[in-house]
Amino acid sequence: MANVGPAIEHLVLNLPPKERACVLLKDVFDYSLEEIAELVDSTVGGVKAALNRGRSKLASSSQGSAAPRESTPQNKEILRLYVERFNRQDWDGLRDLISADARLLVADRYAGSFADGGYLGVYARMRVTWRLAVGEVDGEPGIVLVHFRDGAWEVAGVIRVEVGEDGRIRRIADYQHCPWLLTAGSIIARESVA
Repeated sequence: MANVGPAIEHLVLNLPPKERACVLLKDVFDYSLEEIAELVDSTVGGVKAALNRGRSKLASSSQGSAAPRESTPQNKEILRLYVERFNRQDWDGLRDLISADARLLVADRYAGSFADGGYLGVYARMRVTWRLAVGEVDGEPGIVLVHFRDGAWEVAGVIRVEVGEDGRIRRIADYQHCPWLLTAGSIIARESVA
């Protein structure tokens, strides 16, 4: 289980909540069908169906697994600019980095068009003090989301971005709402967030 972070990300990206919960509880934590049914407020038959659907989706999606993310100088620069503009709350500058047809995933909350997601507006309105830092997530370049709580900065999530050949961000995946993901992989902030 040395590389469990990408496996959990794969699970989050490819399964709806009930199927994800059933697969995790059965295949990872080895709960009985009856225990899972009680936990997800379903029947044993419903759990079996969710397990079958979830396992089938995971099997079909793993056949077309993506290649490892490239760490080109251009991609690193886009990450740096994303972090810098987010921390300055330069929302227009941030939008300039993002392709018009970019996709957005806010795990367990939203999946669709970046333009329709209201993503930056949500962060702008939050009362939490957020900062981003360029970092490493499971050995690949990524963005670490931190917030100030109880007098200290603490990791609150990770954000992955994919950069297209045109040098603009074509996909953003934000895992702020998946705190269990923070303990599943390796997350390193490569810069100070103070």
